[in-house]
Amino acid sequence: MFEKSYITDCEGPLTLNDNAFEMAEHFIENGGELFKILSLYDDYLADEVKKENYKAGNTLKLILPFFVVENLTNDDWVDFSKNNIYAINDSKFLLSYLKKAMNTYIVSTSYGQYIEAVSNYMELPFKNTFYTKVNLDNLTLTAEEIEKINQFKELILKNPSDYELFDDIFFNQIAKMSIYENIRDVEVVGGQGKKLAIDEIIERDGIDINQMLYIGDSITDVEPLAFARENNGISISFNGNEYPLKVAEIAIVSHSAVATAVITNVYVNNDKNKVLEFINDYNNSDDLEKLFKDYDINLEIKDMFFSVFGESDLPTIQIVKEDNFDDILKVSKEMRNNIRGQDIGGLG
Repeated sequence: MFEKSYITDCEGPLTLNDNAFEMAEHFIENGGELFKILSLYDDYLADEVKKENYKAGNTLKLILPFFVVENLTNDDWVDFSKNNIYAINDSKFLLSYLKKAMNTYIVSTSYGQYIEAVSNYMELPFKNTFYTKVNLDNLTLTAEEIEKINQFKELILKNPSDYELFDDIFFNQIAKMSIYENIRDVEVVGGQGKKLAIDEIIERDGIDINQMLYIGDSITDVEPLAFARENNGISISFNGNEYPLKVAEIAIVSHSAVATAVITNVYVNNDKNKVLEFINDYNNSDDLEKLFKDYDINLEIKDMFFSVFGESDLPTIQIVKEDNFDDILKVSKEMRNNIRGQDIGGLG
């Protein structure tokens, strides 16, 4: 075990995917549009209503009956996930370095079928991952319920902003179906669920609570980012939208995970203050080669950084403050949409 732990979201910092959205789009007629509507509803319940016992990321529960209607199986999910992994540039390089430097974990809201495929692809032990567990083969609907779910789908698509209608569909109508008990018991690893995963990691590794780095990009990362920051750990928004940027201390905007590797390398050998000092120097330096030498950046990471980035496309690495928040958010959203596509980049 190492003294410090690196804990990362999957979709965003490591991959370009939104696996649940992509499966909905592939397997369900109008499923992509349906998922986007439910994602906005999920954000509304988590961020505005602050519905009791509701976790950000519960779109993964809301969408389940619509998968069941299509007679999908776990094998369908596994096959699709294996064949549709799109990695952030150099994310395998990042994880290859991390495995030799820190306790390394993926904590993701995504379904386990996808995370297992990613962990195999990234060569990270599956035991070092946390995810939303769903056994699709155990979810069934009667013929009458299937008809109702199809009707609900049409109502949602025709009334994309009628959240009172959605409340009735998901918390009254579907709640009366036999499938609801199994869906209710699904523990989505989002928001507070990710924070609980961090608690388990800290206990498992036996590290000090302030010896952790968390990196994420969306609303499901707010709680773990806030937890890391409040406990003097490293909190990073990577190509994040407004939700993680409001709580993260550091923002990285980059088309490559090498930028993350640089910050991680500084943290491996130093404390948080040294990381913040490096970021300030990075933004004021006119000789990055000398800066990397002064901070003793790993030679392989240094060489990769200067082969990936030129003077015109250096990654944004900044400490988030009130006076630069809007500027960072603008470039972060632009990068997010450019590399992940507007459909996925626009999801909360």
